[in-house]
Amino acid sequence: MENPFAYRLVQIPFTSRKLAPILDHNNTHEIRRVLDVGCGPGTNTAIFAGVDYLGMDINPDYIEQARRRFHRNFVVADVTQYRVSRDERYDFILVNSLLHHLPEDAVQNLLQHLSTLLAPDGYIHILELVLPEHPFFARKMAQWDRGEYTRPLAQWQSIFQSAFQNVLFEPYPVHVAGVEALSMVYFKGCPKQSLM
Repeated sequence: MENPFAYRLVQIPFTSRKLAPILDHNNTHEIRRVLDVGCGPGTNTAIFAGVDYLGMDINPDYIEQARRRFHRNFVVADVTQYRVSRDERYDFILVNSLLHHLPEDAVQNLLQHLSTLLAPDGYIHILELVLPEHPFFARKMAQWDRGEYTRPLAQWQSIFQSAFQNVLFEPYPVHVAGVEALSMVYFKGCPKQSLM
């Protein structure tokens, strides 16, 4: 959805439920520097109050709205072209529901690049839409999503672990009005030993 207002409206029933695993498994008060990749109109920003935060998206309308609403650091950029020095790396990189919009080679390239932006003691946090194996409402929702590359759980696990050491891989449902509307996975990873 190119329109920031429409995007925010569609996300309202899902946002807090999608972010729940991050809040359940991490102490946000210990975060030093956050890179929010594909931040959209600032959907995730509120959970990072008081933290050195950078939201990045390629959609200028999303970034303009995010800046107006949150008065935080947002930039229009392709993260794969973004570089930082060794001492500027991020201890918390968030990728929320972005990868199912990208073909596998682009996902692999993105994750490999993000590994160069992650501090040695940092973690990447990926929230992603899963294509459930069995036909039920969540599978239909995944198929209706505008992302063309929703993948089964095992494929996501393989993709994530190709770039990062697995710390946590947790599938979870997102319910709306008591019905499982989305099947999601939360991946928390750290740099592979060879990257440290």
